[in-house]
Parts: sequence; C-alpha cells; structure tokens
Amino acid sequence: EHRRELIARFGDRMTDAQRALFLRPRPIEMRSVGPLHWMNREPSPPCAMNWFRTIAPLPDDPALHRAVIAYASDYTLLGTSALPHGLSWFRGELTGASLDHAIWFHRPARADDWLLYATDSPWSGGGRGFNRGHIFDRAGNLVASVAQEGMIRKRARKPV
Repeated sequence: EHRRELIARFGDRMTDAQRALFLRPRPIEMRSVGPLHWMNREPSPPCAMNWFRTIAPLPDDPALHRAVIAYASDYTLLGTSALPHGLSWFRGELTGASLDHAIWFHRPARADDWLLYATDSPWSGGGRGFNRGHIFDRAGNLVASVAQEGMIRKRARKPV
C-alpha cells in the first residue's frame, strides 16, 4: 500500500501521533505527484498535483459521485497556499479554515476511478490563502474546477 511505503521511507521523521494520523483508515485514497511537500520545510512554488479515488467501488449514481468529488476537493486545496511559506498542517505548524469554497462540474466522472487534482495558489498573505483547483479524469478531460479562500495562521509554539 502506498501509505505504508511512505511510512517506511519517512517514518523515522514522524512522531507517533503523525504516524497514527497518516495510517488511519480513510474513505479517499490520495497519491501525491512529485515531492512530498508535507515533510519539506523549504518554501516551494504554490502548485501541487494529487491523484485521488474512493477506496471502494461506488454505485452508479452520478449525484453520489459529484458529492464525493466535492468532498475530496477540500482535501489538499488550502495547503497549496502554505507551500511558499514552507509550513505544513501535517507537522502541526498551521491552523486554518475554509472561508468559502466553490466547485463547478463540467462533465460526469466516477469518484471511484483515479482523478487528477491540480492545485495552485496565486496569492497568500495576511493570514489568508486563495486557491484554485482543476480535476481531470484519466483521459485528461476537465471534470471540475474549484476555487477557495481560506484562513491560514502559523500555530503558536507551546511553551516548553
């Protein structure tokens, strides 16, 4: 399994709590394309790509597939605006909340088949981040477009 492979590779850099969070069962499987920014403290361009799908087959109900895609569209989007700052939710450095989130569906797609989620953040500052996303099916067809503004704050360190 992909997550277990990542634990083998990065587990020595994770706390027990991070490892448990990473390995807990989830309804959506995510696979990063390129470097894993959540373990890297170096600032990077505000762009990311992830493949996602449900872990189990879904019934042939287009409304259900749209609902699952809308749910999954919130998984990595806000984190894209944190990349230029070298900060990560996974390392406990941030707190945040979605302020608004919109999704436009362009064509039917199955949430139980791999979908590519390409995200970028053209602006972040003043405790906020603006993010965009494009979701493509395996044939490269644009399935949905997403926009979000979120509150992002560096979490204060707890006194030792």
